Amino acid sequence: MSDQQVRVRFAPSPTGGLHLGGVRTVLFNYLFAKRNNGKFILRIEDTDQNRFVPGAEEYITECLKWCGLDPDESPEKGGPFAPYRQSERKPLYREYAEKLVMHGHAYYAFDTPEELEKKRSEVPNFQYGMMYRGEMRNSLSLPQHEVDALLDAGTPHVIRIKIPEDQTINFNDMIRGYVSFDTNTVDDKVLLKADGMPTYHLAVVVDDFLMQITHAFRGEEWLPSAPVHLLLWEYLGWKDKMPQWAHLPLILKPDGHGKLSKRDGARLGFPVYAMNWTDPKSGELTEGFRELGFLPEAFVNLLAMLGWNDGTDQELFSLEELSQKFSIERISKAGAKFDFEKAKWYNAEWIKRMDADKLKDEAEVVLSAKGIDVADDAVLVKVLDMVKERLVLLKDIYDQSWYFFKQPESYDLDAVKPKWNDAKTELFDTLIAHLEQKDTIDAAELEADFKALLTEKGLKPGDAMLPFRIMLVGGKFGPHVFDIAALLGKQEVIARIQKGVAAFTE
Repeated sequence: MSDQQVRVRFAPSPTGGLHLGGVRTVLFNYLFAKRNNGKFILRIEDTDQNRFVPGAEEYITECLKWCGLDPDESPEKGGPFAPYRQSERKPLYREYAEKLVMHGHAYYAFDTPEELEKKRSEVPNFQYGMMYRGEMRNSLSLPQHEVDALLDAGTPHVIRIKIPEDQTINFNDMIRGYVSFDTNTVDDKVLLKADGMPTYHLAVVVDDFLMQITHAFRGEEWLPSAPVHLLLWEYLGWKDKMPQWAHLPLILKPDGHGKLSKRDGARLGFPVYAMNWTDPKSGELTEGFRELGFLPEAFVNLLAMLGWNDGTDQELFSLEELSQKFSIERISKAGAKFDFEKAKWYNAEWIKRMDADKLKDEAEVVLSAKGIDVADDAVLVKVLDMVKERLVLLKDIYDQSWYFFKQPESYDLDAVKPKWNDAKTELFDTLIAHLEQKDTIDAAELEADFKALLTEKGLKPGDAMLPFRIMLVGGKFGPHVFDIAALLGKQEVIARIQKGVAAFTE
């Protein structure tokens, strides 16, 4: 690493929900910056006004906050290279586009949309480049006086890069190694649109230079654009300032065939967005990992492991651990298959690790949505300590804990009623009398007393343990039955035994 401070950026377009592949790109940028005492920048690439979606930028910012991936510089925070929205930087891009024209590396193209469409209909797989640029209306094919007249008249035009013929362009990718391109396969991309807005190709190069970006992480789908960007860095005289590139492997469908899409998630029943996204035009809701019940720690952990590992068998990493261990060398070239079952495993493991006190706020939201308002935080923390081993998603909190806050309204009678008899009724009547002598319930003490009663009545544990559980929770689930009883308390346990016995003897 050189003495220059590491500066990386995530530069999304505000066009909709944030795909987990996008969040992984953020994560790898963030980890690389932290590992090298650098800066992580969020830059909004909103130059395509036709695709701009209201609320999308705020959504992206909220996603990063949820994940704990806070940028050092951003539209919200500001910074030494503000503004960080490309739409607010519009005037500066034309200067660089015109400079390219002046030096013969770009040209004005006056073709109308209709003319372009006509050409596309005449030429299969038409590319505006060296083969056809001479047949189009541009400053390379038209006489200079005609070009000047069109410009003076304010004729709508774009500026296109002039891709050279018969050249090989190459660079060294931090993940893929040596990569080369034949310029004859590359078309003359538009750099500046008719509305004066730059395209991604021009803006990303200009902004990376002006913001002193040292390393650029992006998905491998951007590899075909690399020759255009390499030429722009060269033509603008900045080649020695070009960031090192790392093209990240794709996140693949579970079967490994093709890039994971929102459609795959909908088809297979799992989210692909970080958080819920509602399309403002259609009103369509796409569910996110956050709302499904994922902890941000688990989400970040599982994304890190999609295409990276530290060379050991360790799978659970905190963000701090990842920041210390992350290295480019350990990123795989191959695509990483997304496995939702494995994703849920990460979440279950992180819930187990989480201090119950930290889960309390999430639990209150889940329970409140089901009509349970918990009055005593201390009780809720105890409940969470008892059930968190059984949780996969945060929304499971209700299914695993509701019976601590309200009595069962129904019972798994099929598991109890066929074998119910007077001896069992007598056992539980005796247990009630025993409990009434106590001030409080201690789990270990109650268990010992219960087993002693069984022996006294000539019953086996199997005869009474399951009915006792079903009286308390309604079914065959929940943590250790005597722990449940201790937390419910004496009066509540007595009430539930009486209600259960009545239901079993009906």
